[in-house]
Amino acid sequence: MITMYGIKNCDTIKKARKWLEARGIDYRFHDYRADGLDEAQLRGWCDELGWEQLLNKRGTTWRQLPDAVKASIDGDSAIQVMLDNPAAIKRPLLDSGAQRTLGFKEAEYQTLFAE
Repeated sequence: MITMYGIKNCDTIKKARKWLEARGIDYRFHDYRADGLDEAQLRGWCDELGWEQLLNKRGTTWRQLPDAVKASIDGDSAIQVMLDNPAAIKRPLLDSGAQRTLGFKEAEYQTLFAE
């Protein structure tokens, strides 16, 4: 089963969900705010994808963090920031079981689901 992780009111999540549903692709949606965020799972994603890829430095959540936090960010502090502020995680994170994909680009999804 494919799982999409994110926050339900995110515009990118809405686009990705609409794309999957239009193609009849079955998936489960996991909302970080409503369903929680598991630290061990987040650490696994960081090991696989890199915390630099997971941490969304372009969003409002990042911009609202204290400058001292942003200036001293490293792997451990990034994980804590994402645990404390799930909106700081790049969205969506799509988990097919065998592969994890960050963000939504229609061409990438077409390739991913053509297999």
